[in-house]
Amino acid sequence: MITVAGLGISGQAAARALAGRGERVVVLEAKDGERQRAAAAELAGLGVEVRLGPAAEPPADTTLLVTSPGWPPSHPLLTAAAEAGVEVIGEVELAWRLRPAGAAPWLALTGTDGKTTVVRMLAAMLTAAGHKALAVGNVGTPIVEAVSGPGDVLAVELSSFQLHWSGSLAPHTAALLNVAPDHLDWHGSLEEYARVKGKVFERAGTVVHNADDEIATRLAEPYAGAVGFTLRVPRPGQLGVVEDLLVDRAFVADPADNAEELAVLSDVRPFAPHNVANALAAAALARSYGVPAAAVRQGLADFVPDPHRMELVATVGEVRYVNDSKATNAHAAAASLAAYPSIVWVAGGLLKGADVDDLVRRAAPRLRAAVLLGADRERIRTALARHAANVPVVEVPGQDTGVMDRVVTEAAGLAAPGDTVLLAPAGASQDIFDNYGARGEAFARAVHRLAADPGGAPE
Repeated sequence: MITVAGLGISGQAAARALAGRGERVVVLEAKDGERQRAAAAELAGLGVEVRLGPAAEPPADTTLLVTSPGWPPSHPLLTAAAEAGVEVIGEVELAWRLRPAGAAPWLALTGTDGKTTVVRMLAAMLTAAGHKALAVGNVGTPIVEAVSGPGDVLAVELSSFQLHWSGSLAPHTAALLNVAPDHLDWHGSLEEYARVKGKVFERAGTVVHNADDEIATRLAEPYAGAVGFTLRVPRPGQLGVVEDLLVDRAFVADPADNAEELAVLSDVRPFAPHNVANALAAAALARSYGVPAAAVRQGLADFVPDPHRMELVATVGEVRYVNDSKATNAHAAAASLAAYPSIVWVAGGLLKGADVDDLVRRAAPRLRAAVLLGADRERIRTALARHAANVPVVEVPGQDTGVMDRVVTEAAGLAAPGDTVLLAPAGASQDIFDNYGARGEAFARAVHRLAADPGGAPE
């Protein structure tokens, strides 16, 4: 019998795939609510048994346990399974094992930030080259469903949680975008987090890494022929930037003496240094699969950025209001802050054990003011006091979702013409909001109310 831990999207997909192969499947789900009961009823029609309520150990006849990616190794159910000699894997590893003969190859990528943007850019480039490409994994369709689907190549986004529970993945190409402190409460240390990210390279046909990222470069060093991408002029074996051009000196006939133009900087939307790096990473993955330069550029033109990623909400009184709610860690917030010269910074949330001192120190010259909210706002305020003592700081208390209206009111009062009010929280949203999307939408609604009545304040 195979036990599936968790009744989320990946758990349901795993249960369906296994039941479709005639396996006996039991799903364990700690919560017992309306959503869980509806999912259980649907799976029951496929012959899957769902047990709702806390479980301290797997059923006695379990031979394999497929866990939700968010469950840490310390979870009592998983430790009990390990002690009983039951193998524990994730949905991604299950998908790899279940893929049929001749299945679509994987172009896989991971990193602290930029994963969804890169996987969508990559899918657009592959599609422009005539492939039936699917963006899957930590975004889009669960991989266990996609491996038997219509795609002829999969652009696969992998989180550190998914990689932790994977052991045999062998993608056509694997890319590591960057590594910075994140999810340290889950992994225990930066070293362990980095090690898990580096697993993406272990069986890859081609290794791609961010040559401007120290940890990513170190993790790629053991692999001969690793391809780097950089915001500098590229060396042979790299993709990079020459004046206003994105160029390839890796996937060309003579990398020592030749380069191929892929796109121009203005093709990258939204334009920011970290997004140029994202475009180069996607291009490297695409080029490793034989995508021509014209399709790389067309893919960038066809790419539509997801919401809450450096999204211009409105310009009110010559002040731009930008929603980057997806900047849920210090590394992502630093990239966002680097894109604007004069900022009223809206920050705060759950820092997940990460330090923000270096973030604040580097951003200090760009900060006109800061408005802080959320559970860990005091830690950001302390860092601002140390590294940006002259920057005015306003804290907005409260755990209700209406707090964003008060935040925007304060930010509008601090901003001057030419400034950018930037929501780049550096923390997760669940202290107040359901997710980063809900936080970004609350910010946008407050800004639109301000734009409708610039003489007043959001209510």
